[in-house]
Amino acid sequence: MKKVAFYTLGCKVNQYETNVMSDMFKCEGYDVVEFEEIADVYVVNTCTVTNMSDRKSRQIIRRAKQINSDAILCVVGCYAQVAKAELEKIDDIDIILGTNEKSEILQAVKRVEAEKKINSISDVMKVRKYTNWDATAYTSHMRAEIKIQDGCDRFCTYCIIPYARGPVRSRDALDIIDEIKRIALTGVKEIVITGIHISSYGKDISKDFRLIDLLEQIDKIDGIDRVRLGSLEPLIITEDFVSRMKKLTKVCNHFHLSLQSGCDETLKRMNRRYTTEQFALIVDLLRREIPEVALTTDIIVGFPGETDEEFNQTFEFLKKIKFSKMHVFRYSLRKGTPAATYPNQVDGNQKEARSDKLIKLSDENECEFASQYINKEIEVLFENETEGHTTNYIKVVRQKKRRRKIRNSKTI
Repeated sequence: MKKVAFYTLGCKVNQYETNVMSDMFKCEGYDVVEFEEIADVYVVNTCTVTNMSDRKSRQIIRRAKQINSDAILCVVGCYAQVAKAELEKIDDIDIILGTNEKSEILQAVKRVEAEKKINSISDVMKVRKYTNWDATAYTSHMRAEIKIQDGCDRFCTYCIIPYARGPVRSRDALDIIDEIKRIALTGVKEIVITGIHISSYGKDISKDFRLIDLLEQIDKIDGIDRVRLGSLEPLIITEDFVSRMKKLTKVCNHFHLSLQSGCDETLKRMNRRYTTEQFALIVDLLRREIPEVALTTDIIVGFPGETDEEFNQTFEFLKKIKFSKMHVFRYSLRKGTPAATYPNQVDGNQKEARSDKLIKLSDENECEFASQYINKEIEVLFENETEGHTTNYIKVVRQKKRRRKIRNSKTI
């Protein structure tokens, strides 16, 4: 039996697409093995959101050929999309596929086996229709990602992803529902709604069917207990959105709202389309209407022009909001984005110091949020024998000596 191994970098969208590719190879008779094992085919699903992502992608590409120099090496995804010329210089790579060509990977492998290298990267900016895959995302866990759209049209000045993923393309709702129903039959209890910009779902295909309409349909599917949302654009959270969402029984009380900065001037330079005042009102709305809601976010430090005063404004705003967890990133210059040409690029040492300060604040907030639930009974979905999460995404570790019987993969 032939063997294939995958290495996935980046976001949940990449993980979903790796799961689908994995299922495609399984259906073709391949055995899916760990990346460090000897395999006939290696697939590196790349990310390009930061310089570190690019560097990690190159490291993994080199590692694959070190494991088995005779294997077919496939490099796919976002880094491949934007760095085609760079990857073409690496002789060891047999297949290069862009973000819209991943679904063609099996055909590409067969062609390479016939002694022909493959380089298939289309102009993703011209793609206007969601690419459906003829497979279901394989999963053997209690949680599964469901991709509902691709692309982004926000063009934040720091972000390369719109150029790697192209414009917004929404997946047909019937196809989404059908996949979730099939996954429910496997015993999966929680699905994670993911995409490049899920808040834009539906805008390219209908004026009358958006993300909240899709969630209302998903909520009716038998067998799924939880629906968790991926990262949301803050402005999607309106009175109407929250009013309708409150009626849904399966949507988790955990929302990841991408903030990026707590300073209005910095937000303007980032081309984020809200103010800190608007964001604070959104937070107040969620905390007022959704019981025990957890709010998490992303923050970029060291964006070009971020002065000490601007950073201090961000720090004070974050202290006020008190997220249950923050993902802190140091600004990474991405060639081809507007911010790469901005003056007053911030020194690396300043970025590190600011990052450390926010990570410390995040750790304190996370501990304080979780401590509210000490000695309280709360439902936990265990993804394995020892670890699970609450609906508001508190990680729970079960001690073996206190193990209790799990019924339907849930415990109180």
